[in-house]
Amino acid sequence: MSKKINKIAQFEKAISQRYGEEVVASPKKDWTDKKEKEYQEQIKEVYLQERRIDSTTDKIEVDGFLVSKKLLNRDNNRSCPVCGIYSFEIRDNIYMIKFDCCFKCYIQWVEDREDRWKSGWRPEKEK
Repeated sequence: MSKKINKIAQFEKAISQRYGEEVVASPKKDWTDKKEKEYQEQIKEVYLQERRIDSTTDKIEVDGFLVSKKLLNRDNNRSCPVCGIYSFEIRDNIYMIKFDCCFKCYIQWVEDREDRWKSGWRPEKEK
């Protein structure tokens, strides 16, 4: 056991000679009551900030999943009203804005019939 202690002492001595006494000093050496109070105040402040952030990111259950309210407030409809398919493709954004349908439905139902589509015609929903 004393061999281990001597070995540790040799390591500490070598480290302190190379990097300075502060490296091997105990952290409690410079710790005071004033530093302890400052540290406790910092912990309280961080905790309060986390609680404020958590309260602004309220979660709502949607189809069995918790979703942030911020995500639900976005007015971004990705489901095609004609075929009902949910689209992740960027090109569908253009057709959703202009024709209220996805690219696939545009090709099938709207292309070369834009006037009829804009007047309100829609394909019958198949059962």
